Amino acid sequence: MDADGIHDTSHQVPRPAGPPPRPASPPPSGTSVPPPSRAPGASPTLADWLRVPRPAAEVGVWRYGHVPRAAEEPEVTPTRQLVSGALISLVAGLMLWSMLWNGYLGTFWIWPLLMFTPDSWRGTTPFVVAGWIWYGIVITILVVGFGRLGRWPELLRRIARRPAPGAVAPVPAAAVGESEDVAAWPQLRAAGLGEVAELLVREAGDGRMNDVDFVRIRRAWDNARTDSTRLGPFDASVRGKGAGACLHPSGARDLPVRAARHDLLERQVLLGTVDSGVRTPYARRGTRFALDPRVLGTSMLAVGPSGAGKTGRLVRPVVESLALQALAGQAAVVAVASADARLGPDAAFDVVVRIGDPASVYDLDLYGGANDADEAATLLAEAFVGDLTGMDVRRAATALAQLLGPFRAAYGRFPAVPELRELLEQLKAPLDALRRALEAAGAQAMLRELDARVRQHGGSGDPGHVLADRVALLDRPAFASFFDTTGAGRPFSMAALEHPLRVRIDLPERSHADASRMLARLLLAQFNASAVARRDRSLFAFLAFDDASHTVTPGTLRGVQRLRSANAGVLLTLRSLDEVPEALRTPLLGAVGCRMAFAGVTTWDGKRFAEAWGTEWVETRDVTHRTVFADQPLTRAIHSFRKLVTGKAVTTDAVTVRQVERERWSASDLAHAVPPGHAVLSLDSVTGERAAPLLVNLTT
Repeated sequence: MDADGIHDTSHQVPRPAGPPPRPASPPPSGTSVPPPSRAPGASPTLADWLRVPRPAAEVGVWRYGHVPRAAEEPEVTPTRQLVSGALISLVAGLMLWSMLWNGYLGTFWIWPLLMFTPDSWRGTTPFVVAGWIWYGIVITILVVGFGRLGRWPELLRRIARRPAPGAVAPVPAAAVGESEDVAAWPQLRAAGLGEVAELLVREAGDGRMNDVDFVRIRRAWDNARTDSTRLGPFDASVRGKGAGACLHPSGARDLPVRAARHDLLERQVLLGTVDSGVRTPYARRGTRFALDPRVLGTSMLAVGPSGAGKTGRLVRPVVESLALQALAGQAAVVAVASADARLGPDAAFDVVVRIGDPASVYDLDLYGGANDADEAATLLAEAFVGDLTGMDVRRAATALAQLLGPFRAAYGRFPAVPELRELLEQLKAPLDALRRALEAAGAQAMLRELDARVRQHGGSGDPGHVLADRVALLDRPAFASFFDTTGAGRPFSMAALEHPLRVRIDLPERSHADASRMLARLLLAQFNASAVARRDRSLFAFLAFDDASHTVTPGTLRGVQRLRSANAGVLLTLRSLDEVPEALRTPLLGAVGCRMAFAGVTTWDGKRFAEAWGTEWVETRDVTHRTVFADQPLTRAIHSFRKLVTGKAVTTDAVTVRQVERERWSASDLAHAVPPGHAVLSLDSVTGERAAPLLVNLTT
């Protein structure tokens, strides 16, 4: 097994099967690099894209070009009321001026003109000019006074559709100084590498650099800055290869196709737009919604029926985003799906494992790269019997360890699937051969382990028969060439999570549903163990399940809870919470930080989400209509006439305002009020920031 966890005799970096991969050697610096299939954002050049403001915002906000809004909704006067008020104030102002001009109010308003002009001016041209100036002053005072009274400026702004005062506008790119210009590589200039910075600026200006190149080189510089031994190789690589420096081992500089919009500078992927309804906090209405490792590091659970959009609108964009980050040296992603799921072309992954397909180039390490028999037995026991009610996983792990340890001591490797099945079934020939090999090696401790397994076989509560039945699911002709432990194949193991890999594992759900579910549990258990055991946790490790049905067990759920501190996370999608044991449904919702309910969930599932999201205090207004009973004859006559005309009795309204505690989203709302193509989701970041449940349109 080589350094990146791939068993390969040639010690080459693994490449996906199918279409030929990109050449490992980068193109010369003078060669034009094909631009990304989707340009970063909507900017025409990389430099413009980098200079777009990305203000600080709450979790889940697409920061690219984001314009912050006020926390509270301002009081907005209806346009009809503004127009009527403006007309009334205009008429009142004209009437007052008419009364002043025609002398109905006397001549007091002309006294300042008479007091400040000499008597010698009377009847002369200067006096006429001064008079008109004074009339203009009076008219200006009336216009300003009645204009404010009628709120004319607000009406004019609304007609012209201008933003209200105080609104925050995006900072233009030209306003960014060169010292703050990310595209100018200020960090390299500050370190005395001005020539290298100028070279990279020219590469971007000539169109030879894309967003992946920029982020990858910037991360390489961050690593070199913390380790002085890397400064020289970094400088030489950039000078020699330009934008193609510090390449990903696969040699790829972009994905073959992008199905979503990404902002690699903030490591975000755009999913949709937050609904503008009254249930949404004012600051989040109409904002773009995005996910990033900051929230994915708390793990995510998405529930929705088939066809709700879990694969195309959630799993694939997230996997695609992390695949781009892997090319930039920031993440390692493993996507697990059925063979017919569309999570991207083979060329978008470094390793593609098609279990059950003889044409698959890669195999799967059944033991997850473990070298310790007890560790390997624990992982296998979680996968084999973790979903069985009443079965003790620890006892099953002990039974497996009593066979795996002796076998490894005798043969230097773990048993293959047929060999493990024979040992669990206590067949005489393989047991005798194993005992002779242990005696020849002088492994007395392992002999005692093997004898203990033989004695316990068939006893009360012995898990051996159940384990043998579960292993038999993998001992099928379709899997004959898989799970090899002799070194003849190229198995992928989760030990490779310390490297920026892009992995896709296709499970044969159609033909071998039970085996696929067992392998999914195994992969989740292996990921939990490997992500936490990594020595270098600088890479964000992520495991995405397109279908996590019957995957969650008590053991794997405990492992998911530990991922947050290991810079790792998982994405679990379910058609219904019924696909999780009842005892684990509430703990599962509590273990993940991000919860997502797609349109079409049942009220039973909605009730679980409603309980997880809790309640909030809201202001309610209760209006009570009371019939008015008049005492005076004239009043009674008027009320009778009004009732005759309108058909309704004369009533008065009594309004009661109070604070009540209500569910943020009720089970009925989640089941019936979420439109197709929408989802309600809440977020929690690894730093403790939270976003209340939001209704998001995933189609925009």
